[in-house]
Amino acid sequence: MTKLIVDGKEVDVPADYTLLQACEAAGAEIPRFCYHERLSIAGNCRMCLVELKGSPKPVASCAWGVRDCRPGPNGEPPVVNTKTPMVKKAREGVMEFLLINHPLDCPICDQGGECDLQDQAMAYGHAKFNRFEENKRAVTDKNMGPLVNTIMTRCIHCTRCIRFAAEVAGVDDIGATGRGEDMEITTYLEHAVSSEMSGNVIDLCPVGALTSKPYKFNARPWELTKTESVDVMDAVGSAIRVDSRGSEVMRFLPRVNEEINEEWISDKTRFVWDGLRRQRLDTPYIRKNGKLQPASWAEAFAAIADRVRATKPERMAAIAGDLVGVEPVKALKDLMIALGAASMDCRQDGAKIGHGSRQGYLFNTTIAGIEHADALLLIGTNPRWEAPIVNARIRKTWLRGDLKIMRIGARADLTYQVQDLDNNPADLTDMAAGKHSAFDALKNAKHPMLIVGQGALARADGAAILAAAAQIARNSGMIGPAGEGGWNGFNVLHTAAGRVGALDIGFLPQKGGRDTVAILDAATRGDIDFVYLLGADELDTKKLGKAFVVYQGTHGDAGAHRADVILPGAAYTEQNATYVNTEGRVQQAKRATFPPGDAREDWTILRALSDVLGKRLPYDDMATLRKAMLADAPHLANLDTAPANPGADPAIWTNIGASGTIAKTAFEPAIKDFYLTNPIARASHVMAECSSLFVKPRISQAAE
Repeated sequence: MTKLIVDGKEVDVPADYTLLQACEAAGAEIPRFCYHERLSIAGNCRMCLVELKGSPKPVASCAWGVRDCRPGPNGEPPVVNTKTPMVKKAREGVMEFLLINHPLDCPICDQGGECDLQDQAMAYGHAKFNRFEENKRAVTDKNMGPLVNTIMTRCIHCTRCIRFAAEVAGVDDIGATGRGEDMEITTYLEHAVSSEMSGNVIDLCPVGALTSKPYKFNARPWELTKTESVDVMDAVGSAIRVDSRGSEVMRFLPRVNEEINEEWISDKTRFVWDGLRRQRLDTPYIRKNGKLQPASWAEAFAAIADRVRATKPERMAAIAGDLVGVEPVKALKDLMIALGAASMDCRQDGAKIGHGSRQGYLFNTTIAGIEHADALLLIGTNPRWEAPIVNARIRKTWLRGDLKIMRIGARADLTYQVQDLDNNPADLTDMAAGKHSAFDALKNAKHPMLIVGQGALARADGAAILAAAAQIARNSGMIGPAGEGGWNGFNVLHTAAGRVGALDIGFLPQKGGRDTVAILDAATRGDIDFVYLLGADELDTKKLGKAFVVYQGTHGDAGAHRADVILPGAAYTEQNATYVNTEGRVQQAKRATFPPGDAREDWTILRALSDVLGKRLPYDDMATLRKAMLADAPHLANLDTAPANPGADPAIWTNIGASGTIAKTAFEPAIKDFYLTNPIARASHVMAECSSLFVKPRISQAAE
């Protein structure tokens, strides 16, 4: 620790701090443009100037280390001043310089009201005079793709966007050409930024040079209602803020959560909002004479009741989708059990998980815990598409130079160096027995970890692969002693936001029941007569045969097209719901708007239907439902907390997966198109444009 005197206040800070950090630790406010806590130091805007005693001129506090400060003549702590006339004059000069070429077009700027330059100009700008009378520079706007809008005349060359692209996103698409006044920020050959996290440069830009293209001229920040919630586009559970105006969601922004997403979100999370208002189901439908016809709720419930009464319980089934919260899944489970039906499943893709210990289907290391790993084995997963936030965390650890990454699976650019092993799943058997070179790398590491993806678990031999992965973890020392300082490197990476929560409350085949694969096979044979799809769209609806299908969901997607009765539900921004992310962290999404038309919250639909079926569910409000939910899974009461390290209890790790032969068939990616993974994304025009620009060309090239 090093002592400093900041504005007359003595502080003790780590020696590796910058002066800027030391000043903020002392309570001083330091303006900045180029400096960002999560990016490398550029030191080029000079807005953070402070007075350092002994220095002939103000110094840039972001680029000056505490250990480089000179003590007083008698060994006194270095003295830093942030409020002296010298500092104020220096910052005013910097601001004057920055505003020379800025167009000062705040009234038409989408960043107006949220602009760092605007805020700091109020404190350090000159309103009475300007020493520069030359014509302002004009810069041609650049093409950064369908997501990022550019007004490059506003750019002050802080280079935040360049550093983010190179350091966090791991793409070299953004750079600078020219020098001095001729310098311009641009993309490589005027191409779109090919990153799943490109939208974060919008938040990083301090001057409105980079703004949201889909949001362009749509709203002002003071018009919007802000609601803190969580994302469901993947299983990471990124902290987000939902900005809405009236009944319409206008944008999604990230919230800071150091344990999950830091302050980043993926492009799908950020820009999917236009899909919330397109292709929506806003009234019940009943299929008559082969065509879906609008109906009332009473008519829809009556049609379902008639079919249920005519169907034996063993010929009923229910499948829960990927975006459904825990509460409606609990309600559906209770309803199916009340009807005597045992066939139910939340694993649309047929993943062989959920049986045995909870640690067998969690990301036990936690997302933040990735930073402690020094060896990583990827099994049948592409985290860049399945969980961009997790991929960014892996890259962050890799950049420090102490993470060795190996992969068994399809090749893909993950933005970091990977040692590709043969894409032969059967190698896992040898690895579990300690007969593979990758096993030695894991065993010799201090904090080894592995990540099993849904591309591995959704296969017919998924249970055997899961068992082999658990054995690798156990034999390589990946699972350390229990306790806070322990280590558990066994991880399952989910892609569905609602999957872990549904597994936690046991939405799985009951005694004598069928899983998703068996349900579809039975429906094809005619052995299943009634299927309830709760937001389930990611399955082959052709296999439902002649079964009577009830679809409860939000969009006119695959499930609605096949349905005999449609019950319009609420999206994740339109209801309060509990979600459990891939770590097992319990989170709550908050309602920002109300469902359109006659659509209703998911759990209330099931509660009303149970009344009509004569199997009334024992809860009339959300509080009672959550109390019943906690009876099934008490750990769901631990909000925003990742499960504690379970340690190396043999009883935990011997019942994960199942013994069997692992086929040599190569792993296939779990996600074929990052931008079109769910009904909301498929309804989004923005996501469709991104898919056509970034994904379809890759597929065409691979086919050639």
